[in-house]
Amino acid sequence: MSEQISLSLPDFSSIKIDKIEQQLTEMLALHLNKITELLKQPEFTWQNLMYNLTILGDELGKFWGPINHLQSVCSSDELRKVYQACIPKLSDFSTKLGHNIVLFNAIETLSKGNAFAEYELAQKKIIADELLDFKLSGVNLDAEKKQQFKKIEQSLSEICNRFAENVMDTTDAWQLHITDEKRLLGMPQHAIDAALHRAEQKDLSGWLLSLDFPCYFAVITYAHDRELRQELYTAFSTRASDQGPHDKRYDNDKIMQEILLQRHALAKLVGYNNYAEYSLAKKMANTTAEVMAFLNDLADKTHAFAVRDWQTLTDFAKQQGAAELAAWDVAYYSEKLRHEKYDISQETLRPYFPEDKVFQGMFALVGKLYGLNFVEVDAENVWHDDVRCFKIVGENGQVDGFLYSDLYAREKKRGGAWMDEYATRFKLADGSVQVPVAFLTCNFSAPTGDKPSLLTHEDVITLFHEFGHCLHHLLSQVDYLEVSGINGVAWDAVELPSQFMEFFCWEKPVLDMISGHHETGETIPNELYEKMLAAKNFQSGMQAVRQLEFAIFDFRMHAEFQPGKEKEIQVLLNEVRAQVGVVPTPIFNRFQNGFSHIFAGGYAAGYYSYRWAEVLAADAYDLFAENGVISEEIGHQFLTKILEKGGSQEAMDLFVAFRGRKPDVAALLRYSGLVFNH
Repeated sequence: MSEQISLSLPDFSSIKIDKIEQQLTEMLALHLNKITELLKQPEFTWQNLMYNLTILGDELGKFWGPINHLQSVCSSDELRKVYQACIPKLSDFSTKLGHNIVLFNAIETLSKGNAFAEYELAQKKIIADELLDFKLSGVNLDAEKKQQFKKIEQSLSEICNRFAENVMDTTDAWQLHITDEKRLLGMPQHAIDAALHRAEQKDLSGWLLSLDFPCYFAVITYAHDRELRQELYTAFSTRASDQGPHDKRYDNDKIMQEILLQRHALAKLVGYNNYAEYSLAKKMANTTAEVMAFLNDLADKTHAFAVRDWQTLTDFAKQQGAAELAAWDVAYYSEKLRHEKYDISQETLRPYFPEDKVFQGMFALVGKLYGLNFVEVDAENVWHDDVRCFKIVGENGQVDGFLYSDLYAREKKRGGAWMDEYATRFKLADGSVQVPVAFLTCNFSAPTGDKPSLLTHEDVITLFHEFGHCLHHLLSQVDYLEVSGINGVAWDAVELPSQFMEFFCWEKPVLDMISGHHETGETIPNELYEKMLAAKNFQSGMQAVRQLEFAIFDFRMHAEFQPGKEKEIQVLLNEVRAQVGVVPTPIFNRFQNGFSHIFAGGYAAGYYSYRWAEVLAADAYDLFAENGVISEEIGHQFLTKILEKGGSQEAMDLFVAFRGRKPDVAALLRYSGLVFNH
């Protein structure tokens, strides 16, 4: 039976940058007044309190969400200035809500009333989550400490934003003009064409290299010119620092120290020993000791494989005549080694993955698994000409959601790949259901001339990963916004649906759906597929310890921070590298200065979540592998027990409901080839 739907799509063309600040100010004031009026009611029910708060939150989200998204994908000096002015207003609003003891008491009465027993599981979880949020926001602090908390929150929102801007500014500012084509030897033609196009746009002859990831990756992996590789590596690894060729005004060193100091102070104010403990309050993991034990155990299990990978690579580089193996040589010789061992490279695979074919196949896969149909529609009122829009139609013919995609790298767009949301599914008072809307953003190579955008297999994995997040958001069947989609999902479980999707990219039936040579239409040949499988876990030990390096560094940095006694960030990172790393890092490398995930994103003291969720994802996928990869039966179980449930129940309970037991690390180690064969 079809539900009546309520449809709201974003309208970027209606955003007037010079009006944003005033509109936001008025909306926040109106919301505070409405909340004050709500709290004057003689008694509270779910409908007259929680539902009305939901409506206000949804309204604010749909106003600010597109502006926040625009700042990430099409920034400008004018927008940035307005955005910076709005951040403190939003922080102040959030703090006022978090410190509203009357609101806290009102919600707490719902947890104690007779009606509580009749609430759905999702409603009970929302109340528990809300009360925890109040605690984490310092609702019980005295007036002086609340003022401290407010100042810290506001300052953190501003300086974390500045961190991200510094990374974007140094990335965009650096360019290298090449006039000698010989310097580009070895690079893929698509990357050379893109550099030519970049130069033409600036009225320059020759080629223009940038630090956009597709360009950087092409140079560091394929360019024969070692000095060119070194120049790009140095520029990329020193972004937003006092090292390398960058404007020192954008150095993030002091900003990082200030972020750590203020996060620690925030955690201490509300009763935690450090920010890592504060961060874990809303995660699956219970204690800092549990997280460190998990990470150290994985390091112990994988380090020997990383050492073996590194030794193999150094031996190979010597055979190739390399006097030394510097950081800017690692990707280059790794690709050569991969090609020699398996006769395959990412560039061999690229012609088989035109963007449109990958999308069609990806949609066909989830269509089989979950009974969905994706239909492209006109992308109206969007932020850029590259944007495409798809509506999701369920088996009953009803529109279940909308997906917007923006896949190509460009200036004024932050690097990386991510999912963002505009609208979340929930049931309105009139019984209709709001249709969810998601944004899928990547930074792939754009089409050039008459050639379509061609993806590497690694790009395909990235796309599937972010699409997994989108599905989690779009396929929710929860009636309450606060725990619908990815809302209310423990941060160390939120990567489960995304990493789960990555496994499909290695299955031949799926590859037959998503591949088609851009000239011949031929799918991945069996011979090439066998080479892909053989090379699948190439250097998986080195890759595993690199991710563990990031995770341990992040967690220790937040767990061990002590004001006045803090280690220099670089010293701590060097310690972690000594524990788990195998690739020597140049002394000038300032990776941490561009580590936006933890200094400007949501992963502070939570980067371990990728590894934690990877265990869940591999174990979940194993059930598909055991029952036929494109199993509609298992797909239905994953849909109904994980994807549709959002954050309405505890993540571990949902996993156990799907898998029949708690997660086991064995599947991840096996899929990654990190098991010694005796």
